[in-house]
Amino acid sequence: MTAQDSATATRSIAVSSSVPLVTTDTRGRSGTLLAWLGVVAFSLTFPSTVWGLESFGPWSLVALRSVLAAVIAGGFLLAFRVPVPARRLWGSLAVVAGGVVVGFPLLTTLALQTSTTSHAAVVVGLLPLTTAVFAAVRTGRRPSRTFWAAALAGAAVVIAFTLQQSGGALSTGDVYLFGALLVCAAGYTEGSRLARLMPGWQVIGWALILCLPLAVPGAVLALMAEPVRPTAHGIAGLLWVAAGSTFFGLYVWYRGMASIGIAKASQLQLAQPLLTLFWSVLLLSEHFSPAAPLAACAVLVCIAVTQRANA
Repeated sequence: MTAQDSATATRSIAVSSSVPLVTTDTRGRSGTLLAWLGVVAFSLTFPSTVWGLESFGPWSLVALRSVLAAVIAGGFLLAFRVPVPARRLWGSLAVVAGGVVVGFPLLTTLALQTSTTSHAAVVVGLLPLTTAVFAAVRTGRRPSRTFWAAALAGAAVVIAFTLQQSGGALSTGDVYLFGALLVCAAGYTEGSRLARLMPGWQVIGWALILCLPLAVPGAVLALMAEPVRPTAHGIAGLLWVAAGSTFFGLYVWYRGMASIGIAKASQLQLAQPLLTLFWSVLLLSEHFSPAAPLAACAVLVCIAVTQRANA
C-alpha cells in the first residue's frame, strides 16, 4: 500500500467513524424536541379539562375523550393499513390503555372537581420521578447519582408545596392525583418500550382501540346519567383533551422517550407545572399563592441537571 493509499484509508475511517456520532446527536435533538412538544400538549390538559367540565360530567368527559381519540387513531390505522400487533404485545398495550387512556384522565378529572389546576399541576410534578423509578425497575437501566439527586430534589419541592397548600394534610383531590401518578408512570414506561417496536402513534392508537369496547357504552351510560350543557369552552376542552393531549401529545411523547430514553425524557415534565400555571392564569383567570410559581420554578431548575446527568 502506498503512502497516498494509506492516507486515503485513514481519512475514510475518520469520516465513517464520525457519521454515527452526528446521526446520534441529531436523533437526540429530535427526540428532545418531540418530548418537549409532548410536554407542551400535556400542559394544556388540566385547563382543557376544566373547560370540558363546564359542559360534561367527569365520567362523560373521560369516556367521550377516549371515544373521540380512538376514532382519530382508528382513522389513521385504517388509512395506513397498519397490521394488528402481535399477540405478545397486547399485554403491554393493556398497561398503556389502563394508565394513560383510562386511569390518568379519570383520576385527574375527578381531582379537578375539588382542586385548582395550579395545585394539581404542581402535584403532577412528581410524575417525572415516578416514571424514572418505574423505568429503572422495568428496564433495569440505572441512571447516575446526579440524576437521582436532581429528580429527588424536584420531588421534594412538589411534596412540600402539596403539604403547604393543604395545611399539612392530603385532600381527596390529592389522593386521586397520586393514584394518577402511579398508573400514568406505568403507562409511560410500557408505551416507551413499545415505541421501540412500532411508531409512537401506533402505540397510542392500538391502546385507544383496545379501550373502545368499554368507552362507547361507558359514554352512553354517562351521558344518560350526567347533565350535558354544551358551551364553546366545553366543546373546545373536549376536543383538545381528545385530539391534542391523548392522541398528538402521546404520539410525540412516546417517540421522544424511545429516542432519548425514558428517564431523561420523563424529567422534561418537570417543566409541565410551570406551563400549566401559565395556561391556568391565561385561560381560566386563576389566582394562585406565591408558593405555586416558586415551586414550579424550583423543579424547572432540576431539569437542567437531569438532562446533563448520565441517565
